[in-house]
Amino acid sequence: MSKSLKLPSLNSLTIVGRLCADGDLRYTPSGAAILGFRIAVDRYWRDKQSNESKKETSFFSVNLWGQSAERLSKELHKGSAVLVEGSLRSRSWEGKDGEKKSVVEINANRVSALEWSEEKAGEGPQRTQGTGEPERETDVPPRDQIDDIPF
Repeated sequence: MSKSLKLPSLNSLTIVGRLCADGDLRYTPSGAAILGFRIAVDRYWRDKQSNESKKETSFFSVNLWGQSAERLSKELHKGSAVLVEGSLRSRSWEGKDGEKKSVVEINANRVSALEWSEEKAGEGPQRTQGTGEPERETDVPPRDQIDDIPF
């Protein structure tokens, strides 16, 4: 009889990219705020055979919950550079057309705006305050609400 090796659980990622469009702020039936957005992430490398510079763009769906979602929905717009920290999550559902659909998305714990803006004349560039760290534990959705995502 073989013993099963129990592996530790680690599902954590940090990624930097730009918003593909303005975020979509929605609410679950129980009233929890969710900011959904997609980011484009570029990867650059040099082709070893041709010595050409190459670029590949990947797109990721991100969900941010709670007061952080409401605050950042006003600050982040198409093209905004962001740093996202969170975990991967897969989910599936039946679409309106009756077909089964699935997605792998980032469930964000923290989103930070990386843009610099001229917010006050004469003060020079100011870093946008955009960390999406949960202020309270209630900003992290209960497990039963994650399935209430309306999109």
